[in-house]
Amino acid sequence: MNSKVEGILHKLYGTTPGGSGLQPKEALAYGIAGFGQNFICTIIGSYLTIFLTDALLFGAEGVTIGSITGSMAVAWLMLGTRIFDAFNDPIMGSIVDKTRTKWGKCRPYLKWMAFPIAIMTIACFLPVFQEKATSTFIIIGIIYVLWSVTYTVADVPYWGLSTCMTNDTVVRGNLLTVTRLLCTLGAGIVTVFVPIITGNLTAKFKYTDADITKIMADKGVDAETAKNFIGTVIAGQESANAELLKWTYFIAAVVLVVVAVPMFFYGFKHTKERFTADDNPPSFGHNMKLLFKNDQLLLIVISGILGGARMVYTYTGGLYFAKYVLQNEGMYSLITLLVVPGGLVASLLVPWMSKKFTKKWAYISVHLFGGVVMAIMYFVGYDAPWKLVIAAIGLVLLGIPQGVNNIITYAMIGDTVDYLEWKTGERGEGICFAMQTLINKIGMAVGAFIGVISFSAARINAETGFISAEGAQTLWNMLVLSGVISMFACAVPVMFYKVTEKRQAEMVAEIAARKQK
Repeated sequence: MNSKVEGILHKLYGTTPGGSGLQPKEALAYGIAGFGQNFICTIIGSYLTIFLTDALLFGAEGVTIGSITGSMAVAWLMLGTRIFDAFNDPIMGSIVDKTRTKWGKCRPYLKWMAFPIAIMTIACFLPVFQEKATSTFIIIGIIYVLWSVTYTVADVPYWGLSTCMTNDTVVRGNLLTVTRLLCTLGAGIVTVFVPIITGNLTAKFKYTDADITKIMADKGVDAETAKNFIGTVIAGQESANAELLKWTYFIAAVVLVVVAVPMFFYGFKHTKERFTADDNPPSFGHNMKLLFKNDQLLLIVISGILGGARMVYTYTGGLYFAKYVLQNEGMYSLITLLVVPGGLVASLLVPWMSKKFTKKWAYISVHLFGGVVMAIMYFVGYDAPWKLVIAAIGLVLLGIPQGVNNIITYAMIGDTVDYLEWKTGERGEGICFAMQTLINKIGMAVGAFIGVISFSAARINAETGFISAEGAQTLWNMLVLSGVISMFACAVPVMFYKVTEKRQAEMVAEIAARKQK
């Protein structure tokens, strides 16, 4: 590595040149693995739902799975699978804490799971599935559950690895800041380019109340006849378009997986574990006892669950809004891009905010701010150009809590690992960082669920693209109001968090003193 570049990276990460601690090359390798991981996570988290409702047409009018509509079946599949998998995280955390290999306990999973997760990701988007078929829904449901379990086996040890690489809270905070920025960049690439491609395939087939009114006037027919006329004309086009969408998502998944897998191996090869637990592997039951002794971690978990809906507009809900209300699926790329500037600036300022205000109060303040911003967006609305400008400004500002949350939560959990070791003599990285993946999955579950519930409540017909004015307002209200409530609610538990930067440093010093005796 060039000496000037290495010097810049040392300053960025806060590492010591030539020391025995964390070095820039491995810190960067850790971030690159996260960059690739988010290619895979985002294609599933953001697009599997719309693949089901729009490409496989489970969101079409009249489609049922058992006794419920197809769109509601998709909503319950997303929620149920992700919550089921979220509660697998403590089990995986326990497995990580019991893992003993020559490479360490967290690092080897980057190597072991690269190909399994690649295969399961591609399987979720196989283009051979039959549209609207109950058998298709069952098969994809099984594949999705298997994907979720496979992803857990990779994700839990990945985030636990950061505490094994360094125990310096400042360096670890910088490591996680850069890594989360790379993860956000990876997710951003997927969310920007996939909708632009699929939007060009779908936008021209949509129709609105205005189209119906025009046909009523031109042909002298009632609204129902006009609606049926348009539906008949474009239904065949939309069916052909759904077939094209299936192949588009499949090709996107293959390309992203091919790019991501080498990054897993690069992260495995160039990282190093320095701090691990005792040689006696803990049982799952023992790990669960450790979890409930880590009361500071539980506050973060509760906050994360309450905050599950705070960014619902960046998940499936935002994609539905762009596609059916704004009549341009590619606008979803703009929605996600608007969040980036605020998120990027906030991410870069996290170390300064943590030092100036502490992680606790940085977290609380940005979420209260986000709640106020979303409340303003809710009351202003969207149904005029100037209102959309206000909404766009709001999205830029909402990048601030997103950027801070993406980094500070990981750093706070890392601090609670030190807290747990100070309190019990055991670190329990696996079980602790399993809670971060649990938070992420419940957040994605809630986001997807609210998005599809809003889709259903708005009475959108995925086959013809019809949405009424009342349906559009319903979609807006549900997406934004859920975010308002979630932003305010998630700040409350953290008010009771006690692991300040000063206290964490004291605990690390006490732990080191004990080990020297």
